[in-house]
Amino acid sequence: MRTSMVLMAAGFGTRFGAGVKQIQPVGPNGEVLMDYAIHDALKAGFDRVVFIIRKDIEDEFRAGVGRRTEAKCDVSYAFQRVDNLPFGLVSPAERKKPWGTAHAVMALKSVVNEPFMVLNADDYYGAQAFGKVRGFLEAHAGGGNGLSCCMGGYVLGNTLSDNGSVTRGICAQDENGYLTAIQETGGIVRTPQGAAAPDASGEMQPLPPDALVSMNLWGFPPEMIDYLEQGFLPFYKSLSPGDIKSEYLLPGAVEQMIAEGAGSVKVLPTSDAWFGMTYAADTETTRNSIRSLINQGVYPEKL
Repeated sequence: MRTSMVLMAAGFGTRFGAGVKQIQPVGPNGEVLMDYAIHDALKAGFDRVVFIIRKDIEDEFRAGVGRRTEAKCDVSYAFQRVDNLPFGLVSPAERKKPWGTAHAVMALKSVVNEPFMVLNADDYYGAQAFGKVRGFLEAHAGGGNGLSCCMGGYVLGNTLSDNGSVTRGICAQDENGYLTAIQETGGIVRTPQGAAAPDASGEMQPLPPDALVSMNLWGFPPEMIDYLEQGFLPFYKSLSPGDIKSEYLLPGAVEQMIAEGAGSVKVLPTSDAWFGMTYAADTETTRNSIRSLINQGVYPEKL
């Protein structure tokens, strides 16, 4: 069955600093983090890669990642544009930042017609979850009532950065392993006891290190693209006048889908450890993590 891997690479990376973080070399032969994700996805059975990027980084992106990926599999591009909104909606002239991850997936409308896995381009997920998502998509293709979706479920303690705070979706699931709630939680830091995040008053509150979290790794049927497009209208109407920063995010859209009974999300737990490129200081950490995986035989020296 044809399935696509979709990499969201249109973010500005404001916390990272100078340079396009999605194409920062981290491997011994100039590989970027996406190269390892693509390697794992192709091994898991995905046969197509779709990059969601901004038009202003297209040339640099194609030269840094696209051309060598095209030598391995079918490759397509979707472009997330600030002014590309449905229903004749108009983006405020002052808005420069993309509208978020759910808006990014909307850019796939004319590009993807098959089940797909979507993930951040600047995160390392490990191969385990990719195989589980691929299996779920094949088992649930075209069947059942509503949107049959899945999510890679990570352990919070495996997803923290040593270089600053992170945002994670703290999840709850029912007795059958289906997602029931997801709380986007920012400012999470590593502590001697595990992890902590600020409450509404700014006081740091402990979080269980074994908490289930979302890392924006989803498996969706193609109909999810239309659902997100329909959900953009109430999001847009809810914005306060002058708001040019709020984002239409996948965790919120997925939680809305569950609340409406429009679909379900199977949690696929994984024990793999995350690392990523949130901060500039993460570059060296990521290089060391890749080197460790190569030394363990997870990846070849030359990918």
